Amino acid sequence: APERVVGAEILESRLERDVFSKRQLEAVMTDFWLNHFSVYLRKNENEPYYLPAYERDVILPNALGRFENLLVKVAQSPAMLMYLDNWESVGPNSVQAFRAQRAEFMRPDAKRQPPKGINENYARELMELHTLGVNGGYTQQDVIEVAKCFTGWTIDKPAQGGGAMFDENRHEPGTKTVLGHKIKENGQKEGLEVLHILATSPATAHFISQKLAVRFVSDDPAAALVNRMAAAYLKSDGNIKMVLLTMYRSPEFWSPQVYRAKLKTPVEFMASALRASGADVKSPLPLVQAMDRLGMPIYGMLTPQGYSWKADEWVSSNALISRMNFALVLSSNRMMGVKTDWPGLLGAGDGAPGAAVTPDATTENRLEVALLGEPASDRTRSTVLAQFGDPTAQQSAEAAFKARPAMETETLMVPVGGRAALNPKRPGRDRPVTVQEQPLNTMAGLLMGSPEFQRR
Repeated sequence: APERVVGAEILESRLERDVFSKRQLEAVMTDFWLNHFSVYLRKNENEPYYLPAYERDVILPNALGRFENLLVKVAQSPAMLMYLDNWESVGPNSVQAFRAQRAEFMRPDAKRQPPKGINENYARELMELHTLGVNGGYTQQDVIEVAKCFTGWTIDKPAQGGGAMFDENRHEPGTKTVLGHKIKENGQKEGLEVLHILATSPATAHFISQKLAVRFVSDDPAAALVNRMAAAYLKSDGNIKMVLLTMYRSPEFWSPQVYRAKLKTPVEFMASALRASGADVKSPLPLVQAMDRLGMPIYGMLTPQGYSWKADEWVSSNALISRMNFALVLSSNRMMGVKTDWPGLLGAGDGAPGAAVTPDATTENRLEVALLGEPASDRTRSTVLAQFGDPTAQQSAEAAFKARPAMETETLMVPVGGRAALNPKRPGRDRPVTVQEQPLNTMAGLLMGSPEFQRR
């Protein structure tokens, strides 16, 4: 089952980029577009083969470029052609449809697959989710006409991992009308003309700007901000950098009302926890599995609208408990393949890597600043201290995330060498986390599970 291997590796590599990338804005925008142009990993057994190139060659190089260039690359990618079924779309008056009709007429009793017709999936999502938005002014007839323009955009031998191609025999002949524009018969260029019309539409400028403002600023961004960004989009021919710069330079972006008003999505929460803790990730697969339990599986959105950037999708008692459980498991080094070193991060202890330290008031304050960027509020500090005395918190977290058990009573073997070895008989490779360190680990986990860490 090689598709399982490829599927697992693409999930791991994407999570690793989110955690370790030094080009943070590029990584954030890549994540934004992968969600905007969402593709489901388990569409079929062929989809995993197309996702590495989709991420590496389509989304990443165009994440900060012109929107139209990105839109064209996505439309031509086998990953999207397969996910939204456009590779199967055949015009009813095309050469291929005519051949199928003739074969049926010549041998009506022969067993054969019924000919494919026009598939409207990509055309509908192209306008509703990728460009104009649900209120973008298009009609069902526009969907049909756009679908006709994209007949023939298919995949060469998909069972063998072939690339995107245009098959003239599948293409619907004749003139089409899209959003009032007459599109003359012109083969593959008809689809490119449609993409240009959509990419340069004021409705698209507003839809993309609104979505960026929701991602970066507020769940309910000010109309003035969105309008300013949309104007920058149209003036710059869809240059995403200019739209972002307009957003960053706007007073609404710096308003105290929106400071730390955005709740992190699960993937943002995990990435920030790993970055803030300086975690050494030897194997990202347990983290990928943890994303499932946090409710946001990577490439796991079945429907094409992608995950929501708004808080109401992620605020529930179960979701917040899952985040706390993950934070406690991570901070105590019970997440297989991942290691944290809190004394080392704080420069505490006797100076040796991973030296034990008993937290005092100064160490606690430094831990708060390291994780939260500032001292914790009195409410958060009192809540953490109250939970700190709960002896069942750690055990509950481990059970929820199926973390590896402690190898000895009150100790945990932590790999500190170049490999993630777990054999206590190998001196110099493993070091037990002593009872002294447990308070610091638990306090770090509780802080990462606090409401202040949940916001960005």
